[in-house]
Amino acid sequence: MTRKVLLVDDDSAVREALAQTLELADYEPVTAGSFVAAKDHIRADFAGVIVSDIRMPGRDGFHLLTYTRDMDADLPVILLTGEGDIPMAVQAMGQGAFDFLEKPCAAADLLKVLGKASEAREHVLQQRAMKSELERGDPAARLLFGLSSKAEELRERVRTVAQTGAEVLVTGPAGSGVSKVAEVVHLMSPQSQGPFVKRPSAGLSTSDLVHVCEDAAGGSLFLDEISAMPEATQYAALEMVEQGVGARILAGTTTDLAELSSDGRFLADLFYRLDVMRVRIPSLAERPEDIPVIFRHYVAQAAEQAGIKEPEITSDHLASLMTRDWPGNARSLMSAAMRFVLGMPEDVSQAAELGLSEQMARVERSLLIAALGRHNGKASEAAKALKLPRKTFYDKLARYHIRPEDYRR
Repeated sequence: MTRKVLLVDDDSAVREALAQTLELADYEPVTAGSFVAAKDHIRADFAGVIVSDIRMPGRDGFHLLTYTRDMDADLPVILLTGEGDIPMAVQAMGQGAFDFLEKPCAAADLLKVLGKASEAREHVLQQRAMKSELERGDPAARLLFGLSSKAEELRERVRTVAQTGAEVLVTGPAGSGVSKVAEVVHLMSPQSQGPFVKRPSAGLSTSDLVHVCEDAAGGSLFLDEISAMPEATQYAALEMVEQGVGARILAGTTTDLAELSSDGRFLADLFYRLDVMRVRIPSLAERPEDIPVIFRHYVAQAAEQAGIKEPEITSDHLASLMTRDWPGNARSLMSAAMRFVLGMPEDVSQAAELGLSEQMARVERSLLIAALGRHNGKASEAAKALKLPRKTFYDKLARYHIRPEDYRR
């Protein structure tokens, strides 16, 4: 969550006391005794919230609010009001202030409002950053999510290797989206107008390899989990790569191919030939700051697929997601988002605390809600889709206190 706070008050004692309160709550206060002193900090890219007194010599809090709104209408301004200034504060709310508090304000009240404002600001900044990436218009920006430096490095690496035309080895931990990154490489390559053919390497025979190369002619052939390719096929693949097959070869693996080749468990010559251009996908554990962005995307996707309204995602929930290691990476985060949208237990440990009947009830309730969402709250159509008699369907709705009208758009 955004932790920076621009604190504006002409009373130095009040200013210092509030700054201390903010520091104890792990915020980063930037103090100013007037609008003039605060002005340079008020920018569209200010990653924080403004807290300002209304009554100040010279340019007062109203002027600061107007100036801030002109710079960035989404930058939250919380106004502090003295005794008798409530009508002024209400007026300020009408002009776009985020909230107001009476002076002296209790620390708990200030921190509560500040938490909401900071969360709102963080969401706005994240959305802007994602929009900025999307406006670049390329597949790397549209399909590879994250705002961290590691996410941007991944996108830049994909852009670079895509244009070379050389073989590419995409590596990453399980569930990190190896095949997705390979497809983005194809979409950004000179072969993008040709086919993208994806085949698992396990069990792929020499003749199968010849056929899929023909299918991928003029485009890209992605060999998924190349480490599992049979030895005979590895030799055939090396020969094809060296002779040229009319398709760009992209290979993916979640294992250490260098170690396998050094141990004699994978053809070293093929490894070195495929490893001309490598793209490494960082795990979520390496970039926890990307988890909220990716989770929000998956929640929106899951809600759209289920035909229901996106549930609210609290900052506490996002914070809890960021503390987890996610050994399954993007794949497990996607599953968590689907469970979140459907109102199912967040993780296995929570589910384990419930009895079988309770777990089944949660699943059944989720399926009923999803069906109503897909059919715009029309109970008869939802019942038909679930192959349930209408009376049985309505009995289940009553049992779970579900109202069809809540799912009409």
